[in-house]
Amino acid sequence: MLDKISQAIQAVLPPELTAEVKNNIDAVVKSNFEKMNLVTREQMEIQEKILIRTRQRIIELEKQVKEMEARLKAL
Repeated sequence: MLDKISQAIQAVLPPELTAEVKNNIDAVVKSNFEKMNLVTREQMEIQEKILIRTRQRIIELEKQVKEMEARLKAL
């Protein structure tokens, strides 16, 4: 994605720009995206899986707590 953005920017610039200028454009684009704290789709999917497992574990723990509370009340 970053490459596509850099290429789009470079496409509208004069062709006589040096490689150094083009590299600077790439660096600025990458730097600005890093500042935005964006995550990749893969990172998002990993976090989603972790969240699902965490929710399942919470449900299991809540069930255990209810069972323990019921046992305590029965005493």
